[in-house]
Amino acid sequence: MKTVADLPDMTTELRALAVWGVIIDLVRQVGSDRRSRRRNVLIAAFRLPPPDEVTGPWKPVLGARFDQLMALKGVYGDPQPTTNTPMHQAWSRALRENLVPGARTKLAELVHHRRGWDGYVQLAREVEAELARDPGASGQPIGYRSPSATAQPVFVDLFVTTVFMKKRTAYRRITERLITSQVDDLSGYKARALASAAGDPPELSVRPLWGCTVEPMSPVQGREEVTVRLRFAHPLARNEKYYFSSEAIDEHLTAPDRIWVNVEVDHHGIAPGGRLGGHIPTSGLTIRIRFDESELPAACWWYAEATDRERREQPPDGDPHLLKLSGGAVEHTFADKCHPRENYGVSILWTTE
Repeated sequence: MKTVADLPDMTTELRALAVWGVIIDLVRQVGSDRRSRRRNVLIAAFRLPPPDEVTGPWKPVLGARFDQLMALKGVYGDPQPTTNTPMHQAWSRALRENLVPGARTKLAELVHHRRGWDGYVQLAREVEAELARDPGASGQPIGYRSPSATAQPVFVDLFVTTVFMKKRTAYRRITERLITSQVDDLSGYKARALASAAGDPPELSVRPLWGCTVEPMSPVQGREEVTVRLRFAHPLARNEKYYFSSEAIDEHLTAPDRIWVNVEVDHHGIAPGGRLGGHIPTSGLTIRIRFDESELPAACWWYAEATDRERREQPPDGDPHLLKLSGGAVEHTFADKCHPRENYGVSILWTTE
């Protein structure tokens, strides 16, 4: 019998996301409403977004998560149960009667027809993005590495940066951000842009586009970048979301050939990537590069958490990191979480004369 592993046109990552999406969909179909015993134990078992009555993050052990379900009044007995025995009973029935036969039937159908996977991949990414925004007991997003002591206190739900090239130099860079504040009274965000060459100050213009104003900061001696503070229209409360955008323009174009577009995560992380209809970024990090028609690259590829040397190594033909040039542009949305203190980007290989 064919299995998901027999599908040659799907990467390992996409297969895992598709199966995860099938499980999420089956859990949502269990029970007639949100008070269903079986649905809630499955939600707890797979650490899906919890019911409102469950406060704090899911516990690491299954039995402890079932204990947390005691907060659901009237679901597992009235009066409230004093043990998690009803939850274990519901878990056994849910596996035997709902999840296992449902997954077997659905996966066999999808493998046989070799289509229909995209919706489940999208569902998995949407849920992963939702889970990533849920703060853990430490106040940090769940599943992310710890940020540095000086990290900006924001979690980024959506980060879209679009770079326009002139010749082989980045002329204009537009960046849109949707963030969630991790503290109260957050008034702004530090943005850094690479300048064409070292100067005092570097000759680079950073301008607000939406939802912010620009406050210049003191330049750092010897640094080829401009740092500005993008001040919000109002101070943000903890867990408040906010959208803003800015652009950086380099009129002088004296930099050497741009060999990558890099995003440094100097905050609490970026959500997993999601796209609507496969085209419109809805969450996570997306990098777009539109090239000058007179200077098209020989190859482009995306990298994650790579050293400078690793960024320069072109992947072999057929590697999923390679990006296809379409209409003079490349684009990549990072499907996985982007962790604090790491770098993510798109490398560029130019032709040599």
